[in-house]
Amino acid sequence: MAVHDYNAQRLYLDAPLTPGARIATSREQANYLLNVLRLGPGDRLLAFNGRDGEWMVEIELEGKKAVALAPREQIRPQTPPGRITYLFAPLKRARLDYMVQKAVEMGVARLCPVMTRRTVAERVNLERMRANAIEAAEQCGILSLPAIDEPATLTQALARLDASLPLVFCDEAAEVANPVAALAGVPRGEVGVLVGPEGGFDPAERAAILARPGAVPISLGPRIMRADTAAVAALAVINATLGDWG
Repeated sequence: MAVHDYNAQRLYLDAPLTPGARIATSREQANYLLNVLRLGPGDRLLAFNGRDGEWMVEIELEGKKAVALAPREQIRPQTPPGRITYLFAPLKRARLDYMVQKAVEMGVARLCPVMTRRTVAERVNLERMRANAIEAAEQCGILSLPAIDEPATLTQALARLDASLPLVFCDEAAEVANPVAALAGVPRGEVGVLVGPEGGFDPAERAAILARPGAVPISLGPRIMRADTAAVAALAVINATLGDWG
């Protein structure tokens, strides 16, 4: 059963959604509504801001090209954020776009770019990451947007994590071949997931991860995966075993 109307247009608004509000849109949003979707005054669509749930909003014109949106009715209450903190070695452009979108679809609560020794991407465009997160949420009926951290070294990223948070990391050298079996002792709830670069973690990095209390290495099977594929596979396993799928 669908949890939202797949046929309805949805728009992210960075403004409070409350009865009686009147929200100005950006020039890009106005162009999208008027010229791409061919909507006009009195037409309605769904809007969300990651805080106030999903609302039916009505289009009002301000002049010839400016558009305001008036919230009329809350359609869905705000959903709680996901329980996965996702740490990853950034990829280059299109593949990073894909990975961010899929992570949002999988219900990740926080995105943490981690610069490892073998990370290929030299810089991370956080605005582009946020735009991809918003696009995925708009298209998939998601109401909670993930927090996005500044890039950090592996040492910094590990230090930032709550000491009580279990950290599952994808490790080709994991002793237990079956990832479900490896996760059997991890309690359901908030969890960190760490996916490294395509060259893998170097020995010192792997040792540092394993030295962290609560670190759980898992294998993703006998095949070699690209990092963006490994991200989807790892998040699917986590959701099925520790997350909100079951």
